[in-house]
Amino acid sequence: MASATSDPAGAEDFDAAIEALDRGQRARLIRKTRTGLGLSQAEFASRFRVPVGTLRDWEQARATEPDFAIAYVRVIGLHPDMVAKAGWELYIGGALYSA
Repeated sequence: MASATSDPAGAEDFDAAIEALDRGQRARLIRKTRTGLGLSQAEFASRFRVPVGTLRDWEQARATEPDFAIAYVRVIGLHPDMVAKAGWELYIGGALYSA
């Protein structure tokens, strides 16, 4: 009998599937927020000071964005003009982006 760790449906693979689902949900939230504002990836990235490559990776679920980035996107969805006007500084991917 095979052990759970060697079983493709074992606990380790199940945890990875949950992580992928969470990453997919996050990607959809970001994409929905951007498209709901009628912005291209380049426009959203420029307006809210997120590197366009990072935004693309998040939307395509190639990278898992940190929790603070999800909070930032939620605030953008609620108050896009205020966020853009504020010119928030945001630390993403090891570089400081500011207005």
